[in-house]
Amino acid sequence: MSDSPSGEDKLIARFFGPIATDPGALGLTDDAAFIKPPPGTEMVLKTDAIVSGIHFFPEDPADAVAQKALRVNLSDLAAKGAKPLGFLVSLALPKEIDEAWLSAFASGLREDAATYKCPLFGGDTVRSPGPIMVSVATFGSVPEGRMVRRAGAKAGDHVFVTGTIGDAALGLKLRQGASWPLDEKQREHLLSRYLLPRPRNALTQAVLDYASASMDVSDGLAGDLAKLCRVSKVAAGIEVARVPLSDAAQAAIAHDAALIEPALTGGDDFEILCTVSPANIDRFRVAAMMARTAIADIGVIGEGEGAVFRGADGQPMTFTRASFSHF
Repeated sequence: MSDSPSGEDKLIARFFGPIATDPGALGLTDDAAFIKPPPGTEMVLKTDAIVSGIHFFPEDPADAVAQKALRVNLSDLAAKGAKPLGFLVSLALPKEIDEAWLSAFASGLREDAATYKCPLFGGDTVRSPGPIMVSVATFGSVPEGRMVRRAGAKAGDHVFVTGTIGDAALGLKLRQGASWPLDEKQREHLLSRYLLPRPRNALTQAVLDYASASMDVSDGLAGDLAKLCRVSKVAAGIEVARVPLSDAAQAAIAHDAALIEPALTGGDDFEILCTVSPANIDRFRVAAMMARTAIADIGVIGEGEGAVFRGADGQPMTFTRASFSHF
């Protein structure tokens, strides 16, 4: 009976061991790890999976696949006001995956683990007869009792979003063969926003300090705001003209006005959607400026239920599908 390392053990040690920099990870030599949150804090837990052919294209670079898997989870932590502590990653890989793909995947993961100060604590690797699947579970910390929930929005609060909305959904359409009169820079912007999210972790402290409710935009602004309103038991009135759009998205929509719907409902924005009371708006703006994160005030919370998006004519918009859904 051999006591030499298995093929999986060698894979883990070679590609993922260097990412497990926290002492609690035990160098990935055990079948569990430990983590101790800072005193006076509590843990925030989040997991998301991405699957080839659904969340990314099979031909996408392996390093970008790894970074997307981690960043979609980091985006959720940011929206909760939580600072990253670490993550677990599980991989389901087809037989034909080679060492070059794994090396690039680990390189992308290692780069983002360092950038976002979020070390690897462990995970699992398995063979699968299906497509590649990457599941990441992240751990963050917030001061006790202060995680910013979807519930908490109050009538009179203003609705804010970070960055720009709709780029990833339009980038996906480009990948699927759509064509609009865009210059190369605009085209590359939309494609890059679909390939690789930009989680707004720089705004974490501002969300924690000033947001009354918050979530990240993963399934589309319209649908995700409706979820926030439902849990908070409030209504929201949004002026579409105030929703921040990139130059590339504006150019596409100028060519085809119907593209405003997928921009508002398509998902994969991974921006922060939050509500802020009037008393905290100025402080929130200053904090966002200090964090070098663009924010836009797009509407107001009111009594009632649901989210209404009003076009330039002041009339409510109707959507074929308010948000992305797997089922």
